[in-house]
Amino acid sequence: MSLFTHILACLLGMGSWVSINGLWVELPLLVPQIPEGWYLPSYLSVLIQMANVGPLFVTLMHRFQPGKLNETAVIYFIIGLGAVASLLLALFWKETTVVAGAPRSVALLVLTFFLSTVDCTSSVTFLPFMMRLKPQYLTTYYIGEGLSGLLPALVALVQGVGVVDCVNVTAAAWAPNRTAAAAAATELEARYQPANFSPEVFFYFLSAMMLVCLAAFLLLNHHPAVARERRNGDYTNGVKATHGRSQASERGAVRTDPFRVVNAEPRSGFGTGAYSAREVLYIFGILAWVNALTNVVVPSVQSYSCLPYGNRAYHLSATTAAVANPLACFIAVFIPIRSLLSMGVLTCLGTGVAAYIVSMAALSPCPLLVHDTSGVVLIVCAWIVFVLTLSYVKVIIGVILRDEGHSALVWCGAVVQLGSLLGAVTMFPLVSVYSLFSSGDPCNSKCP
Repeated sequence: MSLFTHILACLLGMGSWVSINGLWVELPLLVPQIPEGWYLPSYLSVLIQMANVGPLFVTLMHRFQPGKLNETAVIYFIIGLGAVASLLLALFWKETTVVAGAPRSVALLVLTFFLSTVDCTSSVTFLPFMMRLKPQYLTTYYIGEGLSGLLPALVALVQGVGVVDCVNVTAAAWAPNRTAAAAAATELEARYQPANFSPEVFFYFLSAMMLVCLAAFLLLNHHPAVARERRNGDYTNGVKATHGRSQASERGAVRTDPFRVVNAEPRSGFGTGAYSAREVLYIFGILAWVNALTNVVVPSVQSYSCLPYGNRAYHLSATTAAVANPLACFIAVFIPIRSLLSMGVLTCLGTGVAAYIVSMAALSPCPLLVHDTSGVVLIVCAWIVFVLTLSYVKVIIGVILRDEGHSALVWCGAVVQLGSLLGAVTMFPLVSVYSLFSSGDPCNSKCP
């Protein structure tokens, strides 16, 4: 197989969510300089869900006007829009406009909406486009999608985002009949270190990444080496038939759950008919649940779950979790488990670990083992296992649906966004309205 095509598929995947992932990791440098302050993450969550108008439009076009939407043209448009929006963000993110008598970061919010539309729409366009290549390249695409979170995190690490120093601060508490020495109270204050380079440079980097993604997509469409890696005559509707075996019998014997019996006749009207209607609902239900957890629910409480254990624990969990995502995709290349039973077991394992993380966030600023090294080890390992297991499940579901044809991958992208939307609708009021989670101070623990 072509290493060149694998690289291009990976670069296309990297462009899928690099803009929004980059914006999230840059928040500690943005919020001190804008009027919205730390309300900005809540606004971003709402804007990202509003951007689902893009995937909704594409899905409805495929459903009611099949064949009318030029998928390639849509991808060119959204990648170009992402590059331009990232460039404009570098130029205007600090600009404010008076709205209802108060300054607002209108340019930042509007450009964030455009970036969110780009990334959300990529879920229902990039995956179906990968149908044009052999099945092995889909896993490489998922590796690139995982790197879209890791690469901005590494750049932000070099930039020095979120590095905190605990500085001794002495505040005099004067009272009658008390000496100055007795009245002086010493405590630690968290102060963020200056970044090694500005947010403008970081946004230029995001724009460059979108241009790289655009170049990769251009080559995937027109380079002769890629043309040889497109599906040949043995591939029909995204499913390969070999050695004269029927497609249904091949999938029933090799790729599906070994504990069920599959007839050669189509079992449902979905895709190739290899899965029954109940199994299709099971697969899409897991897909929506997993994406709700990994994209919104658990990330929204990451700081609450980690900061009580210290700033080091927070950075370790964020960095290792970002590495675990592409690692899970890489594992799926060599161990492509398609069993529906195994998928359910892994989902339960990841959900259990997610419950532990959310529980620690709910107990913040005094979670279990807060003053013990084992507490740090547990929370970091929990983040690694959570991302590793559920990212693997997402890749396997993508591979399964890839075999069910182009329409199945369109619905795959739509369900991914639906799961994220449901997660946001659930978590936004809990975190931002009712304030059920309390942040821990990385320098001054209030726990006994």
